[in-house]
Amino acid sequence: MTQEALAEKGEVTTQFVSYAESGKRAMRPENLMKIASALGVSTDYILTGDIIDKDKLLLSEKLDKLTAREVRIVEGIIDECIALYHRNE
Repeated sequence: MTQEALAEKGEVTTQFVSYAESGKRAMRPENLMKIASALGVSTDYILTGDIIDKDKLLLSEKLDKLTAREVRIVEGIIDECIALYHRNE
């Protein structure tokens, strides 16, 4: 996603996204929430990289938009990723 697209989706300026991305400016809580919403993640994920229950709920909401066949395809991709990562442990 480009900075312009994120700015538009998050209802902030492109300059704000650029500064936030480069660490030149701290984000106010309300802007952090806008960016998290635009990216479909929790603010916790942006701040810490940790997956919390809200992130799993957001993923579930995305899956609800798919057909049953598409969900099975995603499930297969997830299974393949799990197998791949466990082989490398």
